[in-house]
Amino acid sequence: MISNIKHYLRAAGVRGLVSAIKGKVTKTPTLLQINRPDIKFPFFLRVPSSDVLVFDQIFIRQEYDSDVKRTPRTIVDAGANIGLASIYFSNKFPDAKIIAIEPEESNLEVLRRNIAPYGNIILVCGALWHENTKINLVDPGIGKWGFMAQAQNGTEERYLEIVHEVKSITVDTIMKEQGIDHIDILKIDIEGAEREVFRDSSSWIGKVDALIVELHERIKPGCNRSFYSGSNGFDNEWLQGENVYVARSGSCLTRRHA
Repeated sequence: MISNIKHYLRAAGVRGLVSAIKGKVTKTPTLLQINRPDIKFPFFLRVPSSDVLVFDQIFIRQEYDSDVKRTPRTIVDAGANIGLASIYFSNKFPDAKIIAIEPEESNLEVLRRNIAPYGNIILVCGALWHENTKINLVDPGIGKWGFMAQAQNGTEERYLEIVHEVKSITVDTIMKEQGIDHIDILKIDIEGAEREVFRDSSSWIGKVDALIVELHERIKPGCNRSFYSGSNGFDNEWLQGENVYVARSGSCLTRRHA
């Protein structure tokens, strides 16, 4: 409880905490506008919800802040949620093309609103996967940041509530549809689906300069092995917050220095 109070205070001060308490009592989240001097346009968080924890990771703990040797031209944000990482990257790299991928409908509603002022953020409604097909999103009950992808013909986690069906899409298909032949930064936070995505990455991994991946081995065994097997060829690796960074020697990203 104390930890949650700190998160709301850091996100929006007393106003954020009051909104969270009100939403908790009424059982109806409030859409809270956030204004920051380092962000060009205001954006919105649902309070109370996991949006505030995502905000804390990105804007307070700066988990995507790395030193750069050159400006990235193309960034893919897989598992965009409500768009906070895309907004962060867009403000840091305003000339980059940013592709935000998100499958879940309630997140997409806020995501569309948050990225509307940004002409360089392109929305893809779908789930990153190892094949182009239809899959299910399931809800393990850990909040708006925790929806998981599940094959429709699979047997894993069949006890979880199916939220809705969604189109799945591969990295190489995204590149083809978006007219890009190279990805400078591929950020992946997809609640365990990285196990499938990296199962066979041979068609696209050589076209990616740097990966920022949150691994979910604790909820989906096999994620770590799949990721490391499918991401050979990167020269540098480091941990930053909950993310594993891997980058080629010629990548735009380098380890953040204090």
